[in-house]
Parts: sequence; C-alpha cells; structure tokens
Amino acid sequence: MASPLDRLVMPGKLINAHEKYEKFCDKCHEPFKKAKQNHLCLDCHKAVRQDINVKQGFHGLNQEVRIKECKYCHSDHLGRRADIVNFDPFTFDHNITDFKLTDSHTEVACDVCHIMGKKYREAKKLCSDCHKTSDIHQNRLGEKCGNCHNPKAWINAKFDHKKTKFQLKGKHNSIACQDCHPNQRYKATPKSCIGCHQLQNIHGDSYGSQCENCHNEKKWKAILFDHDKKTKFKLQFAHLKLTCSSCHKTKIYKKSKKVRGCFACHESDDKHNELYGKKCKACHTQKNWAKNTFSHDKDTKFKLKGVHKKVECHACHQSSLKKERSKNTCSSCHAVDDIHKGSQGESCAYCHTQLSWSKEIIFEHDITKFPLIGLHSLVGCESCHVDESYKIKKFSCAECHNHQDVHKAKLSSQCVLCHNPNGWRQWIFSHTDQTDYPLEKGHQGLDCLSCHRQDITQGQEIVVSDKCFTCHGDDDVHSGQFGKRCDKCHQVTKFNDLSVMTSAGF
Repeated sequence: MASPLDRLVMPGKLINAHEKYEKFCDKCHEPFKKAKQNHLCLDCHKAVRQDINVKQGFHGLNQEVRIKECKYCHSDHLGRRADIVNFDPFTFDHNITDFKLTDSHTEVACDVCHIMGKKYREAKKLCSDCHKTSDIHQNRLGEKCGNCHNPKAWINAKFDHKKTKFQLKGKHNSIACQDCHPNQRYKATPKSCIGCHQLQNIHGDSYGSQCENCHNEKKWKAILFDHDKKTKFKLQFAHLKLTCSSCHKTKIYKKSKKVRGCFACHESDDKHNELYGKKCKACHTQKNWAKNTFSHDKDTKFKLKGVHKKVECHACHQSSLKKERSKNTCSSCHAVDDIHKGSQGESCAYCHTQLSWSKEIIFEHDITKFPLIGLHSLVGCESCHVDESYKIKKFSCAECHNHQDVHKAKLSSQCVLCHNPNGWRQWIFSHTDQTDYPLEKGHQGLDCLSCHRQDITQGQEIVVSDKCFTCHGDDDVHSGQFGKRCDKCHQVTKFNDLSVMTSAGF
C-alpha cells in the first residue's frame, strides 16, 4: 500500500491500464532503487519476458531493446490518457520483428493485421489467419500457405512438388494442378498411375495396376516394356509385331499359370490335333509359323529321299508321336502296298527305292540261289514268278522249261547237263568227256533216245550198258546163237559191215 509520503512524491497519475496499481508502488518500484527494476515489469508482462528469454518478437530480437530498462521507452505517471508505448507506424521498422514485411505486405495498412483494442504482439502470423476468406482450398491443405503462395502475388501459386513423395516428371510438369487435384483435393491424392489414369486404361483390369511396367511420364502411349529383359520369353520376328492382347488374354500380372511353350498360344493353329505333341519349336519358328523347319535327315535316323521328301508328315505319322514306335522299315508304312503279302519279308529295299515304289525295281537276282545269266537276264519276272509271292521252292530247269523238253522227261530233269542259259538249243554235253562211253563213228549223230530208252527221274544216276546187245538185240538176225559179243563180228562204223569176219578168213 502506498504511504502518504509516497503519494506526495509520486510524479503523476498512472495510465489507465496501470491505475489499479497506483496504491501499490511496490508492484513496480523497489524502495531506494531506481535502476534495474525490469524484473518487476516483467512479472506482470510475462509474454514480454518470454520473448526476451527465447529471443523472439520485438523485445527479444533486438539486442539494444533487450538490454535496456523498460522505463527507458515506457515511462509512466504521465496521466491516465498518456501513450507510453510511443509507437509511430510511419517510422516503425517492421523488419526488427519476427514477421518481416516484404512485397505486397509493405502496402498493407497496420490495422488490417493489428486489430484495434488488441496488443500489437497479439497479431497473428499465419497466412491462414489473414487469408482465411481467400482460401479456395477451404483449409483442406492445412495452414502452410507459404508452400505455394508468396507475398508478391497471392494468386500466382508455385508449389515445389519435390517436397512431396511424388515428384513431377515428364508430362506431369505441364499439367494443371486440378487435373490431379480435382475440387482442391490435395490430401489422400493417389500416387499410383491407375489412380489417375483409370479412364485411360484400355486394358480394363487385365494387366493389373502396375502401369509403370509399360508406360512412363514422358509419353503415355509409348509402350516401353522390355519383354526380353523382364520376362523369360524373348520376342523375335513375327512376335514383335503382335499386340500384348494377342498373347495375354487374361490377368497377366496376377498369379496366373505361366505360359509354357508355343502350344499355349498356338493350340488353335495346331492342324495336327496334338498328334505330334506340344513341342512346336521342333518344326516351327517365330520367323514363319507356316514354314516347317524340321529336318528329318538331321533330327531323326531316317533320311528322306526321293518321293519321301514330298510326302506329308501325317502320311507316315498317323498316331501320336508319344505312342508311336516306328521301326523305320519300309513295311511299317507300306504294309498295305505290299502285293507280296509279307512273303518277301520286310527288306523291301532289295527291290524298291524311295524314288518310286512301283517303278525302277532294282532287285539283284544274283544274291539269290538262282543267279540270272544268259537269256535269263532278259526274261520278265512274271515269266518265272507266276504270282506276287515270288516264292519258288524248286530251281530245276524243268520247272520252267517242261513244255520245251523234246525228250519228254526221259533224260531226267538235269537239263544243265546239255543245255545252258545262253541258248536252249546250244548243247554243251560231251559224251566223250562226260561219260565212259565215247560216241564214235556210227554212234555219232544218233538221237539220245536211241540209247537212252528208259525214263530217268531227278537225281537218278544215268546208267546205260556199253554192250552192243543192249541196244542191238532187236537187230540180231542170229537169234542169239552167237552170243552177245556183237563186237566180235560187227563194227561201230556200220553194224552190217562184217569186216571182222573177213579178216578172220570166213
């Protein structure tokens, strides 16, 4: 409580704001001390103390102000209506505060930000405090207006998108904000391509939502997916011209079955109806599906020659290759063409060739038990082989030449003893050399049947007596009176020539 003496020495009345402390001098003064009484002022003005302590605001930022006594600028006892702030808006430097005025803010009147009746230090510092009515975003972007706007011109907003988790690249740099942020929606803006480009997704939901695998910010329509590097299937030749949907007809980016082999896509092109399996690349290539590149000569043990080169695959391979166990023999395919009905075995190549099945028969008869020599080499097969079996059990001349046997089989079937393939009438039998009975003189030129009167069967030894009586018994006019030694009187030269008797003196 102020004493009567204090009232006598009080230099004047306090301002209206301090009027209540007029009877309490100790609120602002310490007895007998005039200097360093700031702590008493700051006990009431705690906000100013805070500014000084943290060095903010007008009192905290200015070193000169911070170290001065409060009374140096704010003297009191000047009367109820006295202005102890001494603020001159025309000379006050706003840059010594924590809100520097720049650009358009320098042209704004003080009372626009500093509302009458409130302290200057209570002026709000956030953009949204003053520009709330100008906020077209309706506070959906928060209070950090300075991220886009600046004091030069509120409308010319420039936001640095690098400060976000979505940097603008390529075409994204030239599009308007509202293209991605419709209705000033900035929070929860989708960062995935599909979030904005759903309407441009011509694939529907087939290829998933990972648009960046094929598209980029430079040009949406330019497909940049590298099929060679990012997949195990390199695109070559005709595959390079196909559209993605030609092969990928399902949701390829989801857990689907992997494409295995050509057959997965070309099942409808398989004119073999899966008879040849699913290893299409054994015959077809990416360069030309219709062109068959399978080399039967290199890839199998059966080389194609002659007419076989022009034969369609299914002509020989009529069942599934997995089940087929081909013997690679002619008969395995040509059994239906075998006019011999299997009688000649499976070694068709002895007679037939791949040049022509029915023409140019090249059978070598010399490899059989009956080589063809002489006139036999000119005879047609059907002359001896009366049916298509070509089987002959006997190989004697008589089998074929029975109708030409003038001997009526009386000289056996050993025609080769006299005849040969060079000519049937060209005899080669020598009675002198091949028997023990040389034909001489009158015996020469006789017909064989003159002596050989009995039939001789195949394999039987030809035995004819060398006695004259054997053949000339019917000519014996002596009726056997002189015995059977005809040669005692008669000669081979002429039977009626009795030269022996003449020489004996008869």
